[in-house]
Amino acid sequence: MNALDNFLFGIYPYICLSVFFIGSLIRFDRDQYTWKSDSSQLLRAGQLRWGSNLFHVGVLFLFFGHSAGMLTPHFLYEPFIAAGSKQLVAMVSGGIAGLLGFAGVTILLHRRLGDERIRVNSKTSDIVLLVLLWLQLALGLATIPLSAQHLDGGMMMRLAEWAQRIVTFRSSAVELLDGASWVFKAHMFLGMSIFLIFPFTRLVHVWSGFATVGYVLRPYQVVRSRRALASGRQASAGVPGTVPHAPPKAMPAGAIAKTSGVGR
Repeated sequence: MNALDNFLFGIYPYICLSVFFIGSLIRFDRDQYTWKSDSSQLLRAGQLRWGSNLFHVGVLFLFFGHSAGMLTPHFLYEPFIAAGSKQLVAMVSGGIAGLLGFAGVTILLHRRLGDERIRVNSKTSDIVLLVLLWLQLALGLATIPLSAQHLDGGMMMRLAEWAQRIVTFRSSAVELLDGASWVFKAHMFLGMSIFLIFPFTRLVHVWSGFATVGYVLRPYQVVRSRRALASGRQASAGVPGTVPHAPPKAMPAGAIAKTSGVGR
């Protein structure tokens, strides 16, 4: 492996992951007002529903699929499915999800660049992010024909082992990419670069999406209907047909002194 490969696939991943985690924490601490998805729905809702839904369904499936497929050690799933069969499942399911995500991001990119109001109100990072996601999904789809040339799962195993060695800080990870196609390498490099720019774009709202799982464990909220509140106000105002609360009875001054202990 040459020096460029050693940097891109041996050092660059740690730079991206460090910026990803530390940058997200700093932005959450210092710029919480910017921690949002910056929706452009108010400018024009057209195409947004189809584009956003297709993109999110495809990308979320790919994210969890890549995470499980790349980071799960081979010995855990070897008794249940062979490497070649796993690669075939990944090609079919990933291809379908990739097409959905690619169609969605194409619609979103066309909407953002084709509508003058949205384009003028878009940040540079919004357009750059959509272009990078479009290229990343296109490269991912381009890896499917290459994977079909070696259905034994050998290349998939090497790529997965590279990812596992990176996240576990083991050496000799770059050597596993020797002989890999430039398409695979470009797909991996662009994926790491998206993690690098993550804290500086609207992608930070993804953290909030994962945090919504906490709503399942939150305590119940006490909610009172407007009708119940209105009935309570009428009763306190003495409206006919309601039963007002009885005013407290007056007590003699001596009784008050005895109950309060004053004058003893």
